[in-house]
Amino acid sequence: MPIIEVKDLVKNYNGIEAVRGVSFCVEEGETFGFLGPNGAGKTTTISILCTLLSPTSGRAFVNGCDCMKEPHGVRSSIGLVFQEVTLDNELTAYENLKFHCYLYGMTRHMAEERIDEMFEVVGLGDRRNDFVRTFSGGMKRRLEVARGLLHRPKVLFLDEPTLGLDPQTRSHVWQFIGELKKKEGNTVFMTTHYMDEAEVCDRIAIIDNGRIIACESPEGLKSSLKGDTVYLRTSDDGLAEKELLGKFGFRPMRLESGGLAIVVENGEKVIPRLFDGLTVTVRAVNLKRPSLDDVFLRMTGKEMRDSNGDRPAGSQAGGRK
Repeated sequence: MPIIEVKDLVKNYNGIEAVRGVSFCVEEGETFGFLGPNGAGKTTTISILCTLLSPTSGRAFVNGCDCMKEPHGVRSSIGLVFQEVTLDNELTAYENLKFHCYLYGMTRHMAEERIDEMFEVVGLGDRRNDFVRTFSGGMKRRLEVARGLLHRPKVLFLDEPTLGLDPQTRSHVWQFIGELKKKEGNTVFMTTHYMDEAEVCDRIAIIDNGRIIACESPEGLKSSLKGDTVYLRTSDDGLAEKELLGKFGFRPMRLESGGLAIVVENGEKVIPRLFDGLTVTVRAVNLKRPSLDDVFLRMTGKEMRDSNGDRPAGSQAGGRK
């Protein structure tokens, strides 16, 4: 039996469908990811699974418990790391964990044992008596994950766990989560809009506009694409779009950040033809083999963007006429 099961989940906000008939399953011990842009329905879905929101319709089960009818059973089975830091900055690291133990009704002996264990796992034992306000962003994330695992949940939910962290800290946090999963054997359910984070998942569900449009392993998704993606910036993208279709038979996709993308077989041979055949100046060109970025672009017709509106990997490189 899957440890997470979602059937025809719908959530409406003031007549707007944030989640539109979502269905999927997650197996025990799996790392499962929701990949999608901001506003796609990721956080809404995870909030329903964690009993923080009620669905408009549909059903969801976590560890065999109905999220609507058995919320206490669900909550005792899960750990949750939110997008935003929810630690108390005016308490020490130890006091933050001790308070969580009280919430779950642990005995004093069990609480001390679990706290010592988690400090060792996350490598923060030497900072246990320091105030959280003195911690870096990465240390706070590690402490939050430790807090989420104190009661040994069956499922660890991570909602954009590295949001706002620099790339190096993000990498350290994911290395830590991976090592932790090997030790604890948890099921991990994460939401993200970072392609590199999605690569750590056993399976990924791509969600856009409240619907799941694909669900497969990262390699399975990438292997489903045939051909290379060529990104172009020109002196006149409108004219280039017409010429790509009229002269070469390519159907370019307009990128929100400017420029065009075309999917071709053997991109290395196509690029010289573009330079010779287009009447506009090619200012930048980049060739990419199939990636999760390309999967998302191909399936949704638009780019993935981070919370600051920046482009993902796949930005154009310098070119010539």
